[in-house]
Amino acid sequence: MVISNALTEAFEKQPVKDGLEKLIKNGSVRMVIDTTHPYPEGISTLAKELCRKNHIKYVRFVREEVDLPESPLLFPVYSWDEAAEKAAELGNTIFLTTGSYNLESFLKHPGMTGKRIIVRVLPDHQVIEKVQSLGIAPKNIVAMQGPFSKEINKATFKMYNSSVIVTKDSGNAGGTDNKISVALNLKIPVVVIKRPKLKEDDTNIVYTYNQVFSLISPY
Repeated sequence: MVISNALTEAFEKQPVKDGLEKLIKNGSVRMVIDTTHPYPEGISTLAKELCRKNHIKYVRFVREEVDLPESPLLFPVYSWDEAAEKAAELGNTIFLTTGSYNLESFLKHPGMTGKRIIVRVLPDHQVIEKVQSLGIAPKNIVAMQGPFSKEINKATFKMYNSSVIVTKDSGNAGGTDNKISVALNLKIPVVVIKRPKLKEDDTNIVYTYNQVFSLISPY
């Protein structure tokens, strides 16, 4: 069983949690491979706990982090609140490429008063409804499905007159290097949310698809 990023936007809904538990407990799952982003930690914590209780092997697939270039326009941070604080310091039009998860952290930050916040999210009606319910106007919602080319990133960053970009470090495969490269070429500062430190008990961690296939092959 593979848990993908499709669940992360919807994780806050109880039916998703109940459904995941039902899937894992139905007796036919022998291994769970968690490929979700590391930022919505709740879904990984739940999956790991369910696997432990049901004696199922849990494997965490982690993308390699991006090697950040030396630049005075790059600002690595290690929490959502820190990202909101730094973004508020750097500009008045903040372009979030982090989706709808933890959007509240940015909107509730005192420094966001009077700022224009642009959010790029999946073109899913539930996600868009959530963003609008938090007070983001339709004109400030970019509903697009990635992956995004450098040309698309450049066009959207420029179209919204972005003064600061906020991104998660999702690795090169997640397009982080692409966004950083485009922003730096446009002389736009970038706040990079680094992934949470892996806990010492996270022993079943893999970093490549070949490692995943090697684990699956005996099954």
